[in-house]
Amino acid sequence: MAVPAIRALRQDAPGGRLLVAGPWATLLGEQALADVLVTYPRSWSGRLSTADTVRGFGGSTAVLLPNSFEAAVSAVYWGARRRIGFAVGGRSALLTDRVELPEPRRHQVDEYLLLVERLGVAADLREPRLVPPDPASPARRRVRALLAEAGVDVPCGRARLVGVHLGAAYGSAKVWDPERAVELCRLLGARGDVAVLLGASSDVPVVETVRRASGAPSLAGRDGPDLLMALLAELDALACGDTGVAHLAAALGTPVVALFGPTDPRLTAPRGPVAVIRGDAPCAPCFYRACPIDHPCMRGIGAGAVLERLDALLAVRA
Repeated sequence: MAVPAIRALRQDAPGGRLLVAGPWATLLGEQALADVLVTYPRSWSGRLSTADTVRGFGGSTAVLLPNSFEAAVSAVYWGARRRIGFAVGGRSALLTDRVELPEPRRHQVDEYLLLVERLGVAADLREPRLVPPDPASPARRRVRALLAEAGVDVPCGRARLVGVHLGAAYGSAKVWDPERAVELCRLLGARGDVAVLLGASSDVPVVETVRRASGAPSLAGRDGPDLLMALLAELDALACGDTGVAHLAAALGTPVVALFGPTDPRLTAPRGPVAVIRGDAPCAPCFYRACPIDHPCMRGIGAGAVLERLDALLAVRA
């Protein structure tokens, strides 16, 4: 969701130097969006060394996309004379340009663009777009090898490869009901399409439950950040919860059916070739990380509805 803001900065100042620091910065490696990419680690020791790296860049202006106090303190340490960010979290005194959060809140893409507008930068595109890795690239070849090792065989003709992603770093509340995922895999297989289960290493237990019940192959735990873009580019479509994977796939042009329950698609739905399905529950969106009851929002999203939206997206793509 930061890509439109970063792209607008790059286009507005083609002669300037731009550094992007964030947990997923390396995903932008081949996108010509920045001069320097710095992975922002989650461990404190790693963050301190990263702060020194960014300080050495000598940037004069810092645009702070996160709303954390830490981000503002970091920008001061970096030596940025101009520090632009939303005036939240008790950090206003650390900002030179205090931007008020809009009320009502806007989509995250549009809120990020409010920050770069303070620099007089206007965006001509509010939909994240990324160039997928070349089909002949080592990453794409490695992904095809992993798919073959997992037993994925996509017959010629009209068969499609559909990713079913089960997991969310935010918390279990965003995860689709495993029984519904099993049903979707079976529906896809019954008509000759191939479902492949995806997820991080921490998602393997849930994915294994679905794999055993459905017989669908799994790449969970093997689709790390270095291969994620290549993997998503190999798919014909993706069914996914409200996760960063959904945004990345859509930005690469892979059709996505995004399943929303505890969060609000008006604020964080992927933009691009996307169909959003909202779980019908009176308590949604609650923004809980773990559901304290029986997860009615995500359980209420049926496999048939997901398949219908997948077919509609694939028909447009064809």
